[in-house]
Amino acid sequence: MGGVDSDGGTLFMRDLIEQCGGSVVIDGGFATELERQGADLNDPLWSAKCLLTSPQLVRRVHLDYLDAGANIILTASYQATIQGFQAKGYSREVAEHLLARSVEIALEAKKIYLEKCTKDSLDFAENGRITRGPILVAASVGSYGAYLADGSEYSGIYGDGITLVTLKDFHRRRVKVLAETGADLLAFETIPNKIEAKAFAELLEEENIATPSWFSFNSKDGVNVVSGDSIADCASIADSCKQVVAVGINCTPPRFIHGLISAIRKVTSKPVLVYPNSGETYDSVQKEWVPSTGVGDEDFVSYVGKWREAGASLLGGCCRTTPNTIRAISRALSNGSCSSTTL
Repeated sequence: MGGVDSDGGTLFMRDLIEQCGGSVVIDGGFATELERQGADLNDPLWSAKCLLTSPQLVRRVHLDYLDAGANIILTASYQATIQGFQAKGYSREVAEHLLARSVEIALEAKKIYLEKCTKDSLDFAENGRITRGPILVAASVGSYGAYLADGSEYSGIYGDGITLVTLKDFHRRRVKVLAETGADLLAFETIPNKIEAKAFAELLEEENIATPSWFSFNSKDGVNVVSGDSIADCASIADSCKQVVAVGINCTPPRFIHGLISAIRKVTSKPVLVYPNSGETYDSVQKEWVPSTGVGDEDFVSYVGKWREAGASLLGGCCRTTPNTIRAISRALSNGSCSSTTL
């Protein structure tokens, strides 16, 4: 894969967008699909639990999103941390192995998919599969709040004792392990506040991480990230980091995305990515999604053209979205359909 170029973008990212006709499809909700296939995620490790108990389900979900037209699949490492595995009684060595395994499973799914595509291309055509471009694996890096499993990734309030140094020390080894796996990207997701964005940016610089990365923030008001920090300030931190090749929003209601794209584009020329949740609200006290404000796949996808016109070039879904959502997004973007080449 390409390295980081001097202007803060990467040749490979810009090539990817070009090969996909200007729009790249990201996959959708991961835990949603694991639960639909029978996984019990009532655990502090959440979806990362399946790296231990049911890696075949993780692979199956990746394949379902590839079948739906995703160009980028994210690994099951969002809530996989060395500290989290150690708290469950596993050694540091096992924890690091499981982090690496999350990428291996995604790469296995990619290989299986491409072999099936080559051997059975007529079936894909008959099933209405959209011509697609390169497939990349993004190693997911969740926030410190995701590790806490107390809902603070949706508030950005970590407490007075959590400093920039604390956050860098927490994430350092995890990021280094994932960067050494052969993943195409590091996806820093659901970043809820400015201090963690700064921690990630400084960590990438200090460790001289060569893997291209994206920063994706979450918002509950369409103006700021969930902590109340300005989205413009947060995006500016990402813009200043040469390893960051795209900046955007995830796990945010669809109705807020258009305005957030506009705010991000005012402070960066880097590609913008958006992968909202379904519009439902997470109740951090009850630890469940409240469905009353959710939107169906058809309503969700009705936003896609507007997001693309606003300047987003990588689009997908987050919590509570499904392969059907991603398939609908892929079809909605098919007028700028991807080339048939693969990386």
